[in-house]
Formats: sequence, structure tokens, C-alpha cells
Amino acid sequence: PLSWVANEIHECLTTAVTKEHFLGLIDWVESHRPEPALAKIYSGSGSGNEDYGPALVVSSGQRFPVSKVDFGWGKPAFGSYHFPWGGEAGYVMPMPSPAGNGDWVVYLHLSKGQLELIE
Repeated sequence: PLSWVANEIHECLTTAVTKEHFLGLIDWVESHRPEPALAKIYSGSGSGNEDYGPALVVSSGQRFPVSKVDFGWGKPAFGSYHFPWGGEAGYVMPMPSPAGNGDWVVYLHLSKGQLELIE
């Protein structure tokens, strides 16, 4: 019944919404944080006044450790991350597929002109 489902969810959340749990998550993120990397910009403007087209930043989420994450209720089926991308450059980020078969999920934040450049 629905009341059983609600009680199970409540019990699960009760153990996960404590100050100690969140402090533990922060500690885990800090200890597993990857080394900062410089994203590479492809295309874009040259060193003078020439214009080579819209700039694209290509990053990588291939080493995002989703298979090692466990918040207390089992490993996630899918994990991702996002940060605000406020620049005019397009952003491309491949990540491993949750299927674990070597496929990729590729996130694209592009303008129409940037998408045309990739096509």
C-alpha cells in the first residue's frame, strides 16, 4: 500500500538528512575531487583580427567516479554534474554511459552557429 511506500521513503530519508551525513558527503567529495584540468578551446578567434568561427570548449567527464558513489541506498544508475556556463563559447562534455558498455553520453551547450560548425 501507499502508506508502506511513504514509510519506507521516510525511513530512508531520516538517515540521510542529518548534519553528519552531509558533512560526510562533503568530506568524500573533497577527498575524491579530481585534479583541476584546463579545458581546451577549439576554433574561435585567432591572435589578430581574423575570426575562425565560434569558440567551443571541450571538457571531459569520462573519469567521473559514478560507479564509486554510494549515498547509503545503493549505487546510482546514472550520475552527472553541471555547472553554470555563462560564457559565449559553446561547451561539449562527453561522459560514460550509465549502461557501462563503453558508450558515451555527450552534453552540448551550443548556439545554432556552434552546432552548425560541429555538423
